[in-house]
Amino acid sequence: MSSAPTPADVAIRPVVPGDLDVFFRIFSDPESVTMAGFTAEDPNDREAFDDHWAAVLASEAVTARTVLWQGAVVGHVASFEVDGVTEVTYWVDQAVWGQGIATAALAQLLAHVTTRPVFARAAADNAASLRVLGKCGFRPVRTERAYANARGEETDETILRLD
Repeated sequence: MSSAPTPADVAIRPVVPGDLDVFFRIFSDPESVTMAGFTAEDPNDREAFDDHWAAVLASEAVTARTVLWQGAVVGHVASFEVDGVTEVTYWVDQAVWGQGIATAALAQLLAHVTTRPVFARAAADNAASLRVLGKCGFRPVRTERAYANARGEETDETILRLD
């Protein structure tokens, strides 16, 4: 997995149970967790992870998709509704960072999830995630300060909006 992705190389599809082992591995990567900041209380707690994903997959308010690159599972993208507001989230394997995969996958999700406005959040110092969101048309609207489990401290979080 070393060449730059083309649109044909990146695909999204509904999450299937077999994807969850890969998700758990990439969600518990220490560098990824620290960069994201706003994560599960204990990213190594498989039972909590499985409970979370069972709720995600059962919810009609969530559109969760597996990200594939050249046929391999490398992450997920999702939209969800909280208090009447639609948000998106994504996570890709550190092994494929910087190759445009997150941007391509998020763009595909946004073509499917047409609700607008849609919001996203990223740690304010997570330049890579902010860049992905910007490439997909999101613009910063405000910054909030919240407790980031992965960092064990209050952290600035940028809230972005796509109209």
